[in-house]
Amino acid sequence: MPDLRRIIARNRAGEAVAIPSVCTAHAQALEASLTLAEALDQPLVVEATSNQVNQDGGYTGLTPAGFIGFVRDIAARAGVSPSRLLFGGDHLGPQAWRRLPAGQAMDKAHRMVVDYAAAGFTKIHLDCSEGCAGEPAQLPDAVTAARSAALAATALAHAPDPAALLFVIGTEVPPPGGARADDHGDIPPTTPDSAAATLAAHRDAFRAANIPLDLIGGLVVQPGVEFSPMEVHHLPLARDPHLLDALTDWPSLCLEAHSTDYQHPAAYPRLAELGFAFQKVGPALTFAWREALYALDTIRAQNGWASGPSLPDTMEAVMLANPAHWQAHVHGQTADPRTERHFGLADRIRYYWPAPAAEQAVARLLADLDDRRLPDPLLAAHFRAEEIALARESRHSLPRALALARVQTALRPYFFTGTRP
Repeated sequence: MPDLRRIIARNRAGEAVAIPSVCTAHAQALEASLTLAEALDQPLVVEATSNQVNQDGGYTGLTPAGFIGFVRDIAARAGVSPSRLLFGGDHLGPQAWRRLPAGQAMDKAHRMVVDYAAAGFTKIHLDCSEGCAGEPAQLPDAVTAARSAALAATALAHAPDPAALLFVIGTEVPPPGGARADDHGDIPPTTPDSAAATLAAHRDAFRAANIPLDLIGGLVVQPGVEFSPMEVHHLPLARDPHLLDALTDWPSLCLEAHSTDYQHPAAYPRLAELGFAFQKVGPALTFAWREALYALDTIRAQNGWASGPSLPDTMEAVMLANPAHWQAHVHGQTADPRTERHFGLADRIRYYWPAPAAEQAVARLLADLDDRRLPDPLLAAHFRAEEIALARESRHSLPRALALARVQTALRPYFFTGTRP
């Protein structure tokens, strides 16, 4: 199993090392991620979020134990060594039940943490920053920290190996309506003072709960990377927000960056230099999957090989029939609403691939292309040369292998250097 603490120690010693954390429940995105890690002989964290996976099934229908089984089955079928995998729980707190009073929501959160810890998740992001019924939208650090410490105690009481747990604290999510840029068009990073205040509050809360502080291994802060519906806010490579200054008294702790999707490749080693040894990615992977499928659909249509409606038309019908996953996020302010539904960087379309009509449409697309000659000049209009070469060596049919290769293109920059202990 990857040794996250050793990666943290190397990063804090000045090495530009980091480990990617893949946050998705999409089977093909997971397969592509796992096989890339295997090919590069690198470790990988696979994460589930509290609204995605919980004791009630979340929106995936998976419990924590079910999610680990799901990922391990994919790894086994793909020939990926389980020794390179580590499982993380993201935003574990009362968020999924925040419409309830705080006591009831926290009871549900404790039950969830029990299941995550017992199932074998060891990287635990504790996030109690959002208010419940009758509370402010964002809670003070002291309240957040006290609730997080209580959940940490629950995790320690139910983990098969409590010493293996590593807690991540803090949260830095975009405000309602998306990320807000400064006057220069950049996303303001967390200030060192704000990071220090979060750490101080959690130090007091963990000490009060008699939890060793060295179990806290990560602090989520905003380094200045984000994406809005149709725009990526890239990391200003020359800027140093001096967030490491807040970690002076925390030698066993690193920084964690969320929303690092779609950044230029140079951003990831730079983030590692700035102390971000944990780098999260999610929507960019399923965005790449959609991108590849739509490219294959274009090839099919251009050559008159379609046996039914286009994949985009099918997905549009599926999304319109059940707008719950996109309606609050698509406003048509930055692009036509259909464009935002299909091409938005938050990738709301990812919620719809498990729908029966979507699965049937994808299967039909791949079947329509499976027996066709797909020479490199035809594919080169839509796929990179290295993706085509990789796909031709795959055990999968060429169309499916091309889609998997596109996902690996999105993830590959996160493996910018060796992170093996």
